[in-house]
Amino acid sequence: AQLTGLELDRSGGSVAAFSNLYLPKLHRAGYIAPNLPEDGGLASPGGYVMDSVPGLYQNVLVLDFKSLYPSIIRTFKIDPLGLIEGLLNPDDAIPGYRGACFSRDKHFLPAIITTLWQQRDQAKKVDDQPRSQALKLIMNSFYGVLGSGGCRFYDTRLASSITLRGHDILKQTTTWIEARGLAVIYGDTDSLFVHLPGNPDSAEADALGRQLTVEINRRWKALLKEQYRLRSHLELEYETHFERFLMPRIRGRETGSKKRYAGLIRTGPSDRLVFKGLEAIRSDWTVLAKTFQHELYDLVFHDQDPSAYVRQVVAETQQGKRDEQLVYRKRLRRILSHYVKNIPPQVRAARLADAHNARLGKALQYQQRGTIAYLMTINGPEPLEYQESPIDYQHYIDKQIRPIADAILPFIGLSFERLTGTQMKLF
Repeated sequence: AQLTGLELDRSGGSVAAFSNLYLPKLHRAGYIAPNLPEDGGLASPGGYVMDSVPGLYQNVLVLDFKSLYPSIIRTFKIDPLGLIEGLLNPDDAIPGYRGACFSRDKHFLPAIITTLWQQRDQAKKVDDQPRSQALKLIMNSFYGVLGSGGCRFYDTRLASSITLRGHDILKQTTTWIEARGLAVIYGDTDSLFVHLPGNPDSAEADALGRQLTVEINRRWKALLKEQYRLRSHLELEYETHFERFLMPRIRGRETGSKKRYAGLIRTGPSDRLVFKGLEAIRSDWTVLAKTFQHELYDLVFHDQDPSAYVRQVVAETQQGKRDEQLVYRKRLRRILSHYVKNIPPQVRAARLADAHNARLGKALQYQQRGTIAYLMTINGPEPLEYQESPIDYQHYIDKQIRPIADAILPFIGLSFERLTGTQMKLF
C-alpha cells in the first residue's frame, strides 16, 4: 500500500499503482498526461519463446536474465515522457522499435525502477520476502501497464520496445553461447537452456555456468557502450544445473514443445525433480497421472529400466487397485446454467450430482460454481458421491497414463504400446 498508493484490501490495480507513481513526477515537471485511449489499444508482441530441440539430455544449464524487462527499461530509457521527447528531438535519441526513440535525459521510469530495484536488494539482504516479492511484482507490472489499453500512457511503441528488445537480447546471447560450441536447446522470455557436451561433474558445470554469465554480461556492457553509448543494466545469472533434462515433443508431432519440460537437480546427497507445464503440477490431472509421471521420470532420469513399472501401473489400474487415484477434481468457472454449447465432463457430473441432491431433498451444491469431484465411468462422468456405473479403466489408461509414457519412453527406445500390449482404438 505504501509503494502503490492503493488501499490495503485492494488486489490488482497495476494501472492505478503506476499512475500513482508516475503522474506526480510528470505534473511537477510541467507536463500533462494524455487521455485514456479510445480504441482500447492494439496488442503488443509478447515475450520471446524459441523453438525447442526435443530430447532427453544430460547436463543442461539454465541461464536467466535478472528482471529482464525492468532492466531493459533502465538500460534503454524506455518511458512515456522519454518517448515524446525522443520523437521531438530524434537526432541524439535512443532507438526503440516500431518507430520509437527515447530521450537520453528526460524520463522518469528508469529512475523509479532503479529506486525499487535498490529497495528490493535491501529487502533481500534482511530476508523480508513479502516486501521483496511486492517490489518484484510492481517492477514487472510496468511492461504490462504500458501495453494495456486501460492505461492513459499506453503506446504500442513503448511495450514493443521492451518485448522486441528482449527478443533481440536472447537471440544475440544465444549467438554468443553457440559460438563457444554449446547448444542452446530452448529459450523463454528471459531464460536460456544450454546443453553441455561431454560429461562434466556438478562442480565443472557450475563453474562453466558462472563463467558464461561473466562473459555474456561483459559483452553486453561493451556492445551497449559502443553501439548506443549506454550503460548496461542487463544481468545474466546462472540459475540451475539439470543433471538430466527432458524437452518433450508436442503430442503427435516431431517438433519440440514450449513451456513444458522436466529435469533432475542434484542437491547434495539427494535429488529433486522439477516439472514445468507437465501433468505432475497441473490441477486438472488425477493423482494417478501425477504419481505415475513422477515415478516414471525418476526411473528414466536415473537410467533404470521403467518397463516393469509401466506394466505394473497399467495392471493395477485395470484391476481396480488404484481407484482412489482416479478422481478428477475440477473447478466450475461459471454458473452451472451458463454452460450451453460446450458441456465439459465436470459440468455433466455437477448436473448429475445436483439432480440427485434435488431428488433427496438436499441443498443444490454446484449451481453457483464450486469444485466437483467425479470419476469417468462406462456411462460417462459421474459425481464421486453418487457414482453408480463401473469405472472406465480404459479411459484412464488412454487419457492419463499413456500420454505421460509417450512423452518420455521413445527417447529411451521404448514404446508404451509394445510394453502393455494395447492397441490403438479404431473409430
